[in-house]
Amino acid sequence: MNASPTATTLGARQHARAQEGTVVDAMPTVPASRWPDPPDGVAAADLTWATVVAGGGYAHRSLARGTHVRLRDLTGDACAHVLLLRADEPWERLNPADTTKVAWQVYTAPGQLLLSDAGRVLATVVEDTSGHHDALFGTTTRARNEARYGDGSAQGPSPAGRELLALAAAKHGLGRRDVGPTVSFFSGVTVGPDGAPRWTGSAGPGAHVTLRAEVPLLLLVANTAHPLDPREAFTCSPLEVLAWRGEPTGPGDPLWTAAPEGRRAFENTAEHLTAQGIA
Repeated sequence: MNASPTATTLGARQHARAQEGTVVDAMPTVPASRWPDPPDGVAAADLTWATVVAGGGYAHRSLARGTHVRLRDLTGDACAHVLLLRADEPWERLNPADTTKVAWQVYTAPGQLLLSDAGRVLATVVEDTSGHHDALFGTTTRARNEARYGDGSAQGPSPAGRELLALAAAKHGLGRRDVGPTVSFFSGVTVGPDGAPRWTGSAGPGAHVTLRAEVPLLLLVANTAHPLDPREAFTCSPLEVLAWRGEPTGPGDPLWTAAPEGRRAFENTAEHLTAQGIA
C-alpha cells in the first residue's frame, strides 16, 4: 500500500503550503483583499471578509458599523440562515417578529430594516436580486432533521441549522440560549390566502442580497436546508460571503425617513450609539 503524501510532517507541510493563494471551497481568503472577484464598485483593498461556506457549513464574523455584507447563492441551492446580534452587547439580537411587524411587510426586500428586540436597527437590506427569502419559519432543529433525514448533528451529512449556529455562537463566547430566531435567504416561502405556507425554493444561481451593519454587529450564518424544503434528500450548495468597509445609514439617507416606524427605529439606534460614544 502506498503511503499518503501527507503521512509525514514534511509531506503534510508541503501539501498545506500548496494551498496558499488559492480560493478553496468552504475556506476564508486571508487577507480578504486577495479575493479575485470583488463586487462591482468595491475596491479589493476595502474587502474585510471573503469566504465560501459549504452546504451544511457555517460562518461567523464580528463586523464594524457600516460594513456591507453580500451573501450570494453560487449554484442555486444555498440557504443562508442568518442570526444578527450586537457585537458589543450580544443580549440584543434579531427579532424577526418585530422586523416584519414594524415594516408592515412579511417579505424581505431592499429597504427592509432588520430590527432587534429593543426596537433598534441592527442591519438594513440595501440590495437584493433574489427575492426568495423567509422571515417566518426560522431554521432547522436536530430532532427535525433526524426524523426527516436520519441525522441532524453538526458534523453529520444533514446538519441542523440550530446545531451549526450554536457552534458559531460558541466562537464568540455565547451559548445555545443565545441562538434566537433567524431569517433565511435564498429559499423562499410565501403565505397563501388560507394562511398556509408555500416553499418557492431558489431564484437560481448567482442571486445575492447585501446587508449593511447599522451597529457593531455579530453575524452568524448557517448554510443548510430550509425546514420547509420538500425534497427527500438533504440539499444545500455553497454560499459566498463578502464584506467590505462602508458607512451606516444617516439622517440624510432617504431610507431614514421612508416610514415613520423606520425613522423611530433609526432614532432609537442613534440615541443609544451616541450615548456610548459610537455615533
